[in-house]
Amino acid sequence: MLKTELCGIKFENPLILAAGIMGSTASSLNWILDSGAGGVVTKSFSQESNQGYKNPTIAEVEGGIINAIGLSSPGLELFKEELKLIKRKGENSTRIAIASIYGSNPEEFSYLSKKIEGLVDMIELNVSCPHAMEGCGAAIGQDPHLTEKIVKTVSKSSSVPIIAKLTPNVTDINEIAIAAERGGADAITLINSLGPGMKISIETGVPILSNKFGGMSGPAIKPIALRCVWDVYEACNIPIIGVGGIINYKDVVEFLYAGASAIQIGTGIMYEGIEIFSKITTYLKKFMIKNDFNSIDEMTGYSHND
Repeated sequence: MLKTELCGIKFENPLILAAGIMGSTASSLNWILDSGAGGVVTKSFSQESNQGYKNPTIAEVEGGIINAIGLSSPGLELFKEELKLIKRKGENSTRIAIASIYGSNPEEFSYLSKKIEGLVDMIELNVSCPHAMEGCGAAIGQDPHLTEKIVKTVSKSSSVPIIAKLTPNVTDINEIAIAAERGGADAITLINSLGPGMKISIETGVPILSNKFGGMSGPAIKPIALRCVWDVYEACNIPIIGVGGIINYKDVVEFLYAGASAIQIGTGIMYEGIEIFSKITTYLKKFMIKNDFNSIDEMTGYSHND
């Protein structure tokens, strides 16, 4: 009932760990898979190492967190060793591994994808981080032409499905999504964190984050993420992976109804622990039985049916 297929890849359930949360090591990724996730996305990594921003990099705010890690990365060669240790085959199931990569130009994205495609099932292009260091992140994903060029460069030579993760920090999300689809993206992830935003300490009078500004994630951004999924479902013909503020099965149902084919969970782990995956699948299955849904596909885009 919960099994679903995305870009020809079969998932045991539609719940996937989002990039940036517990995704730096194979041990933590395997732990998430053991805890009931249908798939995992690694922390975003780059060709060369990047230290990112100094601490503090995370601050809790009402409705979620803001973070400015700066896309810290150990670099390709070190991260490849972690990818090799992800247990992609379970005793009676397939465990899906998705690599999140970033770069400053199409050639860097393409180089990374070629080096890792044999170690993962799918590749997610992070063109949308709102707190990335200069040359990467949302500045790319806010440009439809550059987004299309990056996706096209990677997809035409990739042997695994390519996902474009997009930023909500644009005037027209459809324009960027259509550009990604035109470039050859097999799926789209919506949304990356919102912002940037900030928090100031009233004791010291200075911003809490070392970078001053960071991306907002958590329940507060869910309505925006939901609207983006809804809009892009109407505008594009490729699958959507919904992410943003999901902490329970009701949130999952909303995203599926809006047009998502699968769901990523990140900040929700802070609220519910890694048990969030098994909790949601249990209650999601009960909801489906009660409401006569036989598959995830039947729920995808349900609210668009007039």
